[in-house]
Amino acid sequence: MNIKSLLLGSAAALIAVSGARAADAVVVAEPEPAEYVKICDVYGSGYFYIPGTETCLRIGGYVRYDIGMGDVGAFTGAESVDHEDGDIQDTWYKNARFTLKTWTGQETELGTLKTYTETRFNFGNNNRHADNTGTDFDSNPAGGKGVSLNFAWIQLGGLRVGKDESAFNTFIGYAGNVINDTLVPYGNFDTNVIQYYFDAGNGFSAVLSLEEGSGVVGTIDSYVPHVVGGLKYTQGWGAIAGVVAYDSNYEEVAGKVRLDVNATDAISLWVMGGYGTDDNLSDPTWAIPAGGRGFFKQWSGNWAVWGGGTYKFNEKTSFNAQLSYDEGKNFGVAANIAYDVVPGFTVTAEVDYINVGEDTVSDWTDARQEDAIGGMLRFQRSF
Repeated sequence: MNIKSLLLGSAAALIAVSGARAADAVVVAEPEPAEYVKICDVYGSGYFYIPGTETCLRIGGYVRYDIGMGDVGAFTGAESVDHEDGDIQDTWYKNARFTLKTWTGQETELGTLKTYTETRFNFGNNNRHADNTGTDFDSNPAGGKGVSLNFAWIQLGGLRVGKDESAFNTFIGYAGNVINDTLVPYGNFDTNVIQYYFDAGNGFSAVLSLEEGSGVVGTIDSYVPHVVGGLKYTQGWGAIAGVVAYDSNYEEVAGKVRLDVNATDAISLWVMGGYGTDDNLSDPTWAIPAGGRGFFKQWSGNWAVWGGGTYKFNEKTSFNAQLSYDEGKNFGVAANIAYDVVPGFTVTAEVDYINVGEDTVSDWTDARQEDAIGGMLRFQRSF
């Protein structure tokens, strides 16, 4: 055998072995393209497309910590996007809350399809008896205050159905940028609704809302719903709006009118008046049906008035105030300073005062004090 034959035989053997090994090699599949989340800017900032759909989703909420003191600071009252019963006590009041919000939007042949939900989780001072009746002034227990579903509605075009707050308040506007904005209450809030919003253009809009109500005497007791109707005119200078509500349980009517004025870039002012056909003066204990306090007209007597405004010192700091008074001679004052420490984190310090008149309102029934004053410090991180 010569050298040439040996070299050719070795090369053939190497090729055969390499081919066998190649046949045994693992073939790696090509990676499938990843589907990244896409930004959706149709409905504002923070929305993104749910992968594989045409639905835009936004997730948000806030974490809040309240510290109250005095006779009024512990009275949590109600505020825009935070309407809840308060407690009165002679020591510190504290409450921690986590709120989760979701928004969705999608364009359809029948208009924009939207949803909104808001769920709140609380831990704080309860001030309630063991059987959850009345207010216990001898104790100040901290504990879980429960979970509440505050909003859960679907809207297609102008039609909205689900859990909302009454159009008696949402359409005309809440009573200022203070924490305790219901020292003199201006309406009830939680309810299931069937609503229709109409935008006529040129600043004109309207709403018609069929509502269930809530609570012991506020929930409808027949197939006839509570009814709310409203009209609004909005321009660059501000807005003027009015709402009328029919309480089907008491067959009474209540209404409010409101004027908002943007006086300058730094100053915004508002005034609101309310009137109801049921004067409530016969019995100050509103939870008793014989008292006649309906679902909408929560103030004392036939009429009430609220007013206030906001002054922006700069882009971070604002001063907010509200005055309120009703025919029952209940007079409330709330004022605060709100400071944005960094974007999304706000600290608010508020002072509140109420002079209880001839007919007490809401939770003041068991705490009749001619003059009461207190305050609250709020820390809130919104996202």
